[in-house]
Amino acid sequence: MAFDKDAIIASLKEASITDLNDLVKAIEDEFGVSAAAPVAAAGAAGGDAAAKDSFDVELTESGDAKVKAIKAVREITGLGLKDAKGLVDNVPSVIKEGATEDEANDIKEKLEAVGGVVTLK
Repeated sequence: MAFDKDAIIASLKEASITDLNDLVKAIEDEFGVSAAAPVAAAGAAGGDAAAKDSFDVELTESGDAKVKAIKAVREITGLGLKDAKGLVDNVPSVIKEGATEDEANDIKEKLEAVGGVVTLK
């Protein structure tokens, strides 16, 4: 018997959810496998890089131009002058928690442009 992939896919498209669930269970029983195992293995193989979807932006050094760094922190965070100055004066300090990768990189660029040193965690 030849393996006809297209016929199998066409049959699966017409099947109900209940039928597909029964099919998965039958395959698991027949071959002694679990449908959940490949998903867990793929997640573990991906490591932290694939799972990391939020970053903390930490200012580790404020640089020589503290006034510019304070202005940048105010612009990024929306904090008042006193709070932004506190973050810049008390490095290392987290500027933004839970930022997306693009947002974190944008913040990093802004702070590095005024002489700051930034770490993404």
